[in-house]
This record gives sequence, structure tokens and C-alpha cells, in this order.
Amino acid sequence: MESCKPQSFFKDIRSRELNGFRVRKRPYSGVDSSGFSEVGAVAVEHNGFDTPPLAVSFCKTSKNSHILAVSDEDGYVSLFDSRRRHPSFASYQENAEKARLYEWVAHDNAVFDVCWIKDDTCILTASGDQSIKVWDAQEKKCTGMLMGHTGSVKSLCPHPSNPDLVVSGSRDGSFAIWDLRGGSRTRRGDIWIPSTAVVKGAHLSPRMKRVKRAKAASMSITSVLYLKDEVSIATAGAVDSVIKFWDTRNLKALVTQASPHSTSVAKERRLHGISSLSQDSNGVFISASCMDNRIYLYNVLNLEKGPINSFSGCRIESFYVKSTISPDAAHILSGSSDGSAYIWQVNKPLADPILLKSHEGEVTAVDWCSSELGKIATSSDDYTVRVWDMQRGCSSSSRSPSSIRRRVIAIPNMEPRNIFMHEEPSSCTKDSRTLCPPDEVADQLNSHNPITMPKISTPESQKQQSFSLELDLQETFEKTPDAALKSPASVLNPPPSLKRKTIRDYFLASS
Repeated sequence: MESCKPQSFFKDIRSRELNGFRVRKRPYSGVDSSGFSEVGAVAVEHNGFDTPPLAVSFCKTSKNSHILAVSDEDGYVSLFDSRRRHPSFASYQENAEKARLYEWVAHDNAVFDVCWIKDDTCILTASGDQSIKVWDAQEKKCTGMLMGHTGSVKSLCPHPSNPDLVVSGSRDGSFAIWDLRGGSRTRRGDIWIPSTAVVKGAHLSPRMKRVKRAKAASMSITSVLYLKDEVSIATAGAVDSVIKFWDTRNLKALVTQASPHSTSVAKERRLHGISSLSQDSNGVFISASCMDNRIYLYNVLNLEKGPINSFSGCRIESFYVKSTISPDAAHILSGSSDGSAYIWQVNKPLADPILLKSHEGEVTAVDWCSSELGKIATSSDDYTVRVWDMQRGCSSSSRSPSSIRRRVIAIPNMEPRNIFMHEEPSSCTKDSRTLCPPDEVADQLNSHNPITMPKISTPESQKQQSFSLELDLQETFEKTPDAALKSPASVLNPPPSLKRKTIRDYFLASS
């Protein structure tokens, strides 16, 4: 046995307690060549009636990482304990009864998105009833209603450091920013919270702008992201494959946009919408699930170059099929209309993806567990949610992609730094399998389309532990002052004498 550093800022992987559901499996399920195995499956049903799940989300804190929130078409939110053990002969319905911690009717319509905020004490739900609700997860009590959209709310994303700020995207073609600290109490006792800013028609196509009444399906905002620089928002829609970037301090015009095709080429091609966006924990990469059956990966500091890689193999035939990049930016997980889940290695875009075959319907929402490395959840139109885990170890020489990147913005007192600083080394065997060969990570990141990596900076509280690295970085900036001012890295950690820059400044400087 030898100890090695974890592949990201996650808690020590030895703390994982997921021994797995022991459920009835199909003949082809179990551990495959990738090391993934289906360790749990629960039915999504209420009062004896099955309903398709629409969104899944693991808790974000390490102490609650085993809790999985599931929203469905009937308006329910269910919380499951993914560590609960079950007899091998138990049915999915029996598993659900034992693993379910809570469930309640959140809306009278489908709940399209769900996310945790405020250290997992609250849940946000986005619904087809055109509203967003804030829930006390323990009490199952609604503590606020966000009203203002005139279409189904499709996507939610909280601010990276201020959980009271939320951005939402709707089928009405608008995205809105909300401050949960505001609001007024209605006669019924509900707290009604209005939006603080709204951008309408954010993704109207040029043709639809000339039509007075655009079809909702052609103007829908399908996904939104609050970026890690804390002032920028990314949005995507059903009309085309364009990702638009906005500055929350001036929403009158977008900052920039990114697309897998140039403008001239896009006019000659069929336009494909985007079903989902996701970003890694550092905020360097954004993945976009496109209806042309491809997932595109962008570097936020090189958006003008288009996607740095694309991943194919899955079938994205509906906007319910989602994908997400892993927190450490090493892998991309996607659902598929063919009934399988797909996993690609980011540094091997041309390699065959890993297939997780167990569902019997279209695989829709998926999620990575941020605190239990290698643990994922998949949902499907077969009315089940399945949890998968990877039998893996790590090598003392391994470095994950996130270990050679830094955050897009670094706030001195941010909690992620504390997590990184206090994580403990994990023990692992030499011969245990990893999903990504550790010795090839750094080299193969640039194998097909070079990725420009931000420079590494050392947190203030770690100077004594990495004194030599600090000296090297200081020498670099002293020798090349012009590069320090003009490079993408200067957007992230500018010298104290300079005014703080943002992603917007970099965009404008590049144009």
C-alpha cells in the first residue's frame, strides 16, 4: 500500500461509505471493463403509479453527499439515501421505500430542475407551473416563491459564492436573476420574490425576431450557468447551438458568444439546439450537450476559438437528455436516447466512450457526486434512478486535469480553498484500476486541440508549504510584466495595484 494525493479537492476517498444497493440486476450489468458497477436502483413512483424522473442532484457538502434529490413529472421531490443497503432479491419499488428519506409535492406540474443551496439546507425547484420555489429540505416547507416567468422554468443555477443569488431560464425565452433576500408576504402567508433583472428574447433567431409571435419551442432557454467569476452568466437555447455570455452588471447586450460552427458555416447547416450546459468546479471548462448528437467542450478563456473538443457516440433526440462534466474536469457523463449512459475521458475525445447499460428507456438527467469520487446517478424514462460507482485507486504519480488548473476567480475567503487545504491523503494500491491512466493525463490534454491552461497560483495560506513554487511564480511575473498584464491569467489574479478584472475584460481585450 502507498499513499497518494486525491485527484482533486474532494474529501479523502477513503471516507466513501457507499457499499451499494444490492438489487436485482440484468444479466449484462455489473462491473465492466471500466470498473463501473451499478450499485443501486430505485423506482420513481407515488401511490402505486410510476412517473418519469426529470432531474437528479447530489448534495454538495461532503457530510450529505450520499443524499440524492430526484424531481419528476408529477411535481414531487424525493430524497434518497444512496448508501442504504438492500437484499439482492428486493424489487426497485422495495428499494425505493427503504432508501427514501423524504418526499413531498413541490408543484402541481412537472419539476424540470432541482438544485441544492445554503450547505444543503435548502432546495430550489423549477416547474412547468412557471414558478420557482425555495424549500427547507428538512421541514419540507416552502420558504419562498419566485414568480415572473410566463413559461415553464427549465433551468436553475445558484451564484458560486452567494447562495441568495439565482439565475433561471424559461421556455418563454427569457432568463432572470433573483435575490432570495427580498420578497413580500402575501395574504396567504407565502413569500413572493420578484426578479431583480430579466432579459427577454435572449436566444431568438434572426428569422424569429421578424415574427411577432415566435413559437415557444424556438425561443426557449434550455440551460443557464452562473460562472465562477461571479459576474458572468452563460445561457443556451433550443433555437441553435450558440452559447451566449452576459455580464450581470450590464445586461443590455451580451458580452460574447461561442458556437461549434462559424457564422458562415452555420447558415448552411441545420440549426441544432442545446439541451444542457455544465461547468467544472474550477470554472475553466463548459460542456454543451447539442441536439446534433455531440457534446462540445469550451475553454472560457478561449471562446473565440470555438470548442476545443467534441464527444460523440450518444444519441440526443430530446431536450430531456442531459450531460455534465465531472467536477475535476476529467470526464463527461451523458444520457442518451438509446437507453445507455456514456462516459468520455476529456483527454481522449476520440476514444470509445464507456457505456453503462442497465436502463430500458431514454437516459435523461445525470449527475456526478462532488464529494465521493467516481459516484454518479442516472435517470431514465423506465421510471428508475440508478447509482453507479467505480472501483478505482490512484497512483502516487497521477495528476488530474484540475490539479494543473486554477479557479477562474479566487476569492481569499472562499470555502473551496478550505476544503482543498484540509484534505487528507488517501491510500491506494498500485494495481487498482483507474478510469483515466494517470501518467497520460497532462500530456494528452493537448493531444488533439491544445487547451490553454491558466497559470497556477498558490493560495496565501499555503505559502509556507509551497515556498519554492511561490518563488518560481514571482520570478516569472517579474521577468514578464507585460505578459502578466495581458495574459488570460491576469484576469484571474491581477496584481494588487491593478483594478480587479473579470472575464468580460478579457473578452473585450481579445476582440
